[in-house]
Amino acid sequence: MKISRNPDTIHNPVAPYVHQIEVTGPTRLLNLSGQLGMRIDGTVPENPLEQLQLALENVQKNLDAAKMDIKDLTKMVFYLVGDFEAEQRRRIIGDFLGEHLPCTTMIYVVALAAPSFKVEIDAWACKDI
Repeated sequence: MKISRNPDTIHNPVAPYVHQIEVTGPTRLLNLSGQLGMRIDGTVPENPLEQLQLALENVQKNLDAAKMDIKDLTKMVFYLVGDFEAEQRRRIIGDFLGEHLPCTTMIYVVALAAPSFKVEIDAWACKDI
């Protein structure tokens, strides 16, 4: 079982996320390697927002392969390179997550594994057995 909390002893979340998710009981845990904004044919779009969309689609495809869904995501870490228009970034992520609020961290970094990569997303999910 997943229990989401925003303790009243700390500040409210500054974006659509939850401060903590406690996992109890018998569950399946899924850890994803960093998902890139790369198409199945190995091509990488230049536009960082398109890369963000593709990386999220790759997270979804991993969830699908594990017979999990967006609501099973417990933690996402976004690694971003360069300038992302904040409203568009929020809209893309919000459209992906819908009403679900996992724990999230967003980090701007100087570079990723190759110069063409502008987005990488780590994700964890769990599903009750």
